[in-house]
Parts: sequence; C-alpha cells; structure tokens
Amino acid sequence: MQEVGLIMDDIKVLIVDDSALMRSLIGKIVDAAPGLVVADKAMNGRFALQKLERVQPDIIVLDLEMPEMNGIEFLRERKKLKIDIPVIVLSSIAKEGARVTMDCLELGASDFVTKPSGSESANLATVAAQLVEFLQAYGKQYQMKKGSTTASKPASSFAQNYTHTATASRTPSSAAVSSTVSSGSVFGSAPATGAKPAQMRQPGKLEIIAIGISTGGPNALREVFAELDPKLPQPIVVVQHMPPGFTYEFANSLNKICPLEVKEAQEGDLVKPGRILIAQGGKHLVVEKKPLGVIAHISDAPPQSGHRPSADVLFASVADQFQNRALGIIMTGMGKDGAASLTRLYQEGSRTIGQDEASAIVYGMPRVAFEMGGVMEQVSLSNMASVINKYGREFA
Repeated sequence: MQEVGLIMDDIKVLIVDDSALMRSLIGKIVDAAPGLVVADKAMNGRFALQKLERVQPDIIVLDLEMPEMNGIEFLRERKKLKIDIPVIVLSSIAKEGARVTMDCLELGASDFVTKPSGSESANLATVAAQLVEFLQAYGKQYQMKKGSTTASKPASSFAQNYTHTATASRTPSSAAVSSTVSSGSVFGSAPATGAKPAQMRQPGKLEIIAIGISTGGPNALREVFAELDPKLPQPIVVVQHMPPGFTYEFANSLNKICPLEVKEAQEGDLVKPGRILIAQGGKHLVVEKKPLGVIAHISDAPPQSGHRPSADVLFASVADQFQNRALGIIMTGMGKDGAASLTRLYQEGSRTIGQDEASAIVYGMPRVAFEMGGVMEQVSLSNMASVINKYGREFA
C-alpha cells in the first residue's frame, strides 16, 4: 500500500566537502534522487556557515577533514549558533575514526554515511542509496518542522511499499538458539490490514526488554536512554542498524549519558539487569536462557529482512526464550525489519510498543508492525523512556 502523507517541496541539500571530486559525486547522487535538489556547495565549514542564510538548506552533507574549519568545528559552531538544520556526516575518516563519528552525533549530527573509497568503490550504489534515504528522511522532517508543507498525497520519492509477511508458529523452545537466525520459520502469511492476531496467553512477568530501530535511531536512543530509571529491573537488548566498526563507539557514547551500563554485545555476555547490550554492526544478536542466567550470542548467519544485525532475528530469539515475559519495542526506521517477529512476540503474549508516526524520523518499521497487529500501544519518542520505566516497575 502507499502511505498517505504530505507533498514536500524539493529538499534543498548543502554539500560541504573540500574535494571537488566528492562534491561533484554527491551532487550527482542528489540530482538523480526524486525530491532532492542541490542548494549549493562549500569547500569547508566556514564557507558553509556564510551560505546558510542565503541558501536556506533543509539538510547538510558534511565532510569531516577540511581546511580552515573542519566538520567537528562546524558542528560546534552550529551548536553555538543554535542552528537546527540536520547534518549527515559523510567522510572517509568515519571508517577509521568511529569515535570521531560518535563525537559528531554528540554534537548534534543526525546520522552518518561512510564514503566509498579504494576497493569499496563497488559499494557506491549502496552508499548512494543510504545517503538518499537519510537526506529524504531527515530533510522531510525538517521541512515539516518549518511548516513548509502542504497537505496532499505523498510525493513518489517518499512513498514506500509496505508489502510484508507475518510470523508463523514459534520455533520449539528446545531448539538451539542459533536456529532462530537461520530458520525460515520466522515468517508466514500476513493477516489482513488492521486484523489483530490472537495471543496464545496473557502477558506475564516482564523479564527482558528488546528494541529494534534504524533510521533516526542514534539520536532517538540518546534521548530515551538518558531518561531511563537507573533501577530498571530488566536488561535491555538492542538492534540499531549500523555498519561494522561503529557500534563499539556508539555503545560507549550512550554509556556516557545513560544511568545503566551500555556496551556492545560480545559472545557470552550476561544479559542482566542494569545492562544494555547493543548488537554489533554486521552481526546478529540472539539471547539464550540458561540455568544460571541469560546469555548473548553473536552470529554471522545471513542477513534477514535485508539486515545484519536484524531486529527480526533478535525479537524471534526473545520470543523463543521468553514467550509472554518480554517487552518488544519497534522504533523509527525504513522498511519492515522487526515487524514480523514483534508480531510473533505479541502472539506469544508479550507486551509490545511501537513508536508513533508523529515522532518517528521514518514511520516504516513501526507502521508495518502496527498494520500487522503486533503493536499493543503507540508511544511518542518524548514519552518512550517514561513508558519503559513504568512497564519495568509495574510488571517486574
């Protein structure tokens, strides 16, 4: 189906990069994408600041290594001047300098994409697609914030095809946890739109919280995690779509602002109260209940729902191991990863939450889960932490 939304003015993109070749390449990517237009280009942060008032961009693509004023310096000045235009960091330094990239997020950048270079040039199409997705999503939200929209049917560049499948019966709990990743039993036939699947049992004691999130996630998680109850009785496991090499520093950056311990999941980690585990980039995360505790497992199994890590894989393992004793949360993100297995969690009797449309950068994953009937309650980003704290206390 096509979502009903808003016709947007073309999203104006300011490209900031000291490389003429890269400015040209990014410009071609922008020009080729429906709904995007190059507003201007600048060779460093100082020139970019000078252009802002005249150009009035909806989003900025920012290199990190530039003369006179580099990306970090630009973001500091942007914060000082209270400029709220979203920024997507695009730089080769991000590949080696994950910590620098996380510093950019802490300074207010919305997201990042790694530049293709050397042997990775074959991935240009993938990088281009992700960049366009980010520019459309964050640029659209900024336009809506400015009020430069008119109510109508959606522009074709923002329409998404939400064809999806629901879950089949759960994998027997006696099966190995790793089978959750590779089995095809996670998916089955979808109910009609709006149909509510039956729950096998009533929700029970809450023992674990699982979150699936994608586009818009880095800053959304920063907002939620900063407000979590330091005495939250349940552990949290998270799939945030992010490239390999970045989730370690991402977890560290969240750990600075969260009252709970936040770390990148490692094989054999204890899933315990007071701890949040973030799935590694490029690896699936699953959980297994053992007599002495719950253990995290890391898997190289093939991508599922187009992703590794996949929220569907994490939610399916939680459904296997906890049935009706979990809280599943699906948040902002493009596509449908996590929707089918969140619905399965609901069918098992677990409680489920979806981020609402108004607060999601991209209402894709939560929309599909809601349409499948797998969402019990829709919650805004600003209320998400308080709802998690409330569920955690009341159902412990």
